[in-house]
Amino acid sequence: MRIGIIGAAGKIGRMRVATVRANPACDLVAVMDLDADKARALAGGAVVHTELGRFLDEKMDAVIISTPAHVREPLCLAAFERGLHVLSEKPLHHTVEGSRRIVAAAKRAGRVLGAGFNMRYYPAFAHVKDVMESGRIGEIDHIRIYGGHEGLPKFAYDWEYKAEVSGGGALWDVGIHMTDMARHLMGEITEVYGVATEKVWKVPGSEDNAMAIFKSPSGLAATYQATWTDWKGYRSAVEVYGSHGMVMGAYAPMETLTITMDKPGGAVRRERNRFWGVKLTEKLRSWKVTAEASFAAELADFLRLTRGESGLRIADGHAALRAVEIAAAVPESTRTGLPVRLEDLGPMRV
Repeated sequence: MRIGIIGAAGKIGRMRVATVRANPACDLVAVMDLDADKARALAGGAVVHTELGRFLDEKMDAVIISTPAHVREPLCLAAFERGLHVLSEKPLHHTVEGSRRIVAAAKRAGRVLGAGFNMRYYPAFAHVKDVMESGRIGEIDHIRIYGGHEGLPKFAYDWEYKAEVSGGGALWDVGIHMTDMARHLMGEITEVYGVATEKVWKVPGSEDNAMAIFKSPSGLAATYQATWTDWKGYRSAVEVYGSHGMVMGAYAPMETLTITMDKPGGAVRRERNRFWGVKLTEKLRSWKVTAEASFAAELADFLRLTRGESGLRIADGHAALRAVEIAAAVPESTRTGLPVRLEDLGPMRV
């Protein structure tokens, strides 16, 4: 597949370039970035552009877009107009309306829209999904979802946390991954009730804490928290409880715990994985090793998605849209004191 990358010189864009270049089924034909010199140093011989029209004139099959969310809509729309598949970073856009326009454009063009929720591929979270689907912990009763870090000191740029360009606060940052994780595990989220606050960092429109209850069409419920006030440091975790046990996955550090029993309250079997190899590699090199591995797996699934395959781990356009709708729904529920109901989107079909 001939692939172009927009936003190649940023932190995430660099890793996207590396994974495309490393995949033998891909040909990186062009990159676009405002910093042409930095992009050229990464491109490995691919053509470098700073102007969108000239970039899209290159012969490509798909585009990976690794820009800030507030500039992403025109890039996605232009790519779909050229008949290209798109893999976009998260959140899809900094507004619900913009996200819906991007999804609608993909459908009109009959092209695939993939979403960069690469944490689905982290070994701990993939384990949780696989154990759930295996039936080992019985009938699923409820789910707990958490994502947090220390907040504003973690950001290098204003666009990462100011609501007018980021969309909002913790819900749109570390929380957007965990919102998607909740839907990934639950199948769909059609009801959101929650509370969002701005008491700590006091950035207008950017919540530093959000707590919510999500419900699926079947009635399965998840408790959720996204925070910018976890003074212990970065942490994302999922716990799924069933009639015959539970499974937990977390990062950082990467770890899982699986508890199973033959019957409710029966003899307990525990399986714990602390992923010492991952920890050692990250210690010697960096967290980017883990992220790049997830990007590589996601890219492989994106290629399968463009070939019409289903049942993949990758997030599609509906997943991207629902994550943004939920990020907007929690503050709305805070304002009204009522749950926000959302339509059942299901999987996105080309």
